[in-house]
Amino acid sequence: MMETNSEWIVKLFKTYRDTKYVYMLLEVCLGGELWTTLRDRGHFDDYTARFYVACVLEGLEYLHRKHIVYRDLKPENCLLTNTGYLKLVDFGFAKKLASGRKTWTFCGTPEYVSPEIILNKGIYICELMLGRPPFQASDPMKTYTLILKGVDALEIPNRRIGKTATALVKKLCRDNPGERLGSGSGGVNDIRKHRWFMGFDWEGLRSRALKAPIL
Repeated sequence: MMETNSEWIVKLFKTYRDTKYVYMLLEVCLGGELWTTLRDRGHFDDYTARFYVACVLEGLEYLHRKHIVYRDLKPENCLLTNTGYLKLVDFGFAKKLASGRKTWTFCGTPEYVSPEIILNKGIYICELMLGRPPFQASDPMKTYTLILKGVDALEIPNRRIGKTATALVKKLCRDNPGERLGSGSGGVNDIRKHRWFMGFDWEGLRSRALKAPIL
């Protein structure tokens, strides 16, 4: 985290340690976890989900330019500032890779598990709009079984997720990593061009001129 310098990443100023613990001095984010707001509201509407997914895309694109793989995207790891903008935190599973290298570690949160962060984006959209992850069961092994059945087994759309958002989720969650939207040469820009983001003010987001849906 100390290698990062981005408006989309929580700043780590310094670390300390004693004989028992390691302490981290982090930038304060007074809005708390996005997950807390999601829990209180039950689910987000289309605009709110789109805004926070856009924030995540900006953060992940920055990390990828730094050759950092995040690997634990979920609402609990997204903090809100006092203006309602999102920042990524918790780099416990993050890894820095040389260009062209892959990572093979099995890690992350069960409902989101995948070695590719692109699939996680699709699951993240579902959780924001449904109020729960799409792949969810009573224990981790059953959750992994659901994941292996693939995105086509998911019962979407429903009244909370429209056809356009569903189409994006399915493109992000293809079984073959090479077929997932964003995995090609266009990268994150291919996701930005999807119909779900049609008319979204990306420049307003980057300049913080766009009003956040949660304050």
